[in-house]
Amino acid sequence: MIELKDLKLLSALSRHRHFAKAAQESGMSQPAFSMRIRNLEERLGVSIVRRGNRFQGLTEEGLMIVRRGREILDDAKALEQEVAAARGEVTGTLVIGVVPTATAYAAQVVDRFHLRHQRVLARIEVLTSLTIQQRLFDGTIDVGVTYHDSLGPDQVVIQPLYEEAYVLAAPTAMLFQHFGEPKTSVTWAEAAQLPLSLLEPQMQNRRILDRIFSDLGLRPEVRSDSSGFMAAMVMARAGSVATILPEALVDALGELDGVTVLPLIDPDVRKPISMVTLDRQPALVTVRALRDVVAAFL
Repeated sequence: MIELKDLKLLSALSRHRHFAKAAQESGMSQPAFSMRIRNLEERLGVSIVRRGNRFQGLTEEGLMIVRRGREILDDAKALEQEVAAARGEVTGTLVIGVVPTATAYAAQVVDRFHLRHQRVLARIEVLTSLTIQQRLFDGTIDVGVTYHDSLGPDQVVIQPLYEEAYVLAAPTAMLFQHFGEPKTSVTWAEAAQLPLSLLEPQMQNRRILDRIFSDLGLRPEVRSDSSGFMAAMVMARAGSVATILPEALVDALGELDGVTVLPLIDPDVRKPISMVTLDRQPALVTVRALRDVVAAFL
């Protein structure tokens, strides 16, 4: 008989495509992890893993087991939450995958969520939009907060949240050096004249910014990139670079010493951010509870 733990191990292996990483996530040593998979193959009488010098993927039988296994794991999680809900409790773990630009907004939503559901552990994971899409469908996150156009409408429920606008955060001295007079806004062409620190090229936010500059025929000087905004903000405070941030992040953090924040205009660009969940019936109790909190928050 296949146990739930076996299904969790196979799901981790399918996701990481690496025995050591899957074993680490599962809290096991690699030899113990590999032995458990081999024992499962012997019990079922089929090969689950294609083996060579390194992991080469799952067999057809292995892929089938993982697909059905994820459905079973989802159903088991839903059952546990439904039983708790029958006692008047909302409990469990809620995993939220968030694109970097929406972390401040997601944190505010989770804060409100905890006011109503203190027994739920909400975990925010900062991910790329592509990873959110992949992990939503493989069941390793429950909710995605991402760009509206990064997921098609099939098999998901899309709940619009807000429109992402962009601001330039630049050292005040740098702005004076380049423009010589106080400004209340800055054009994208003017922003391209400054040394910039942006997100990494594979991030959707960076792709959006690159497309804006490209459409305007601009080639900004990008001196550094990173997977999050912290490095850029630290360097902006130090006076070495400017950066482009989502307006919602700046609103949540407040003023940055020595940094001037200006709206970016010509063009005025806005990108819809939405909350995305799987269209499953019934939805997880924790997901239903989050949808209610988000609806009230909006």
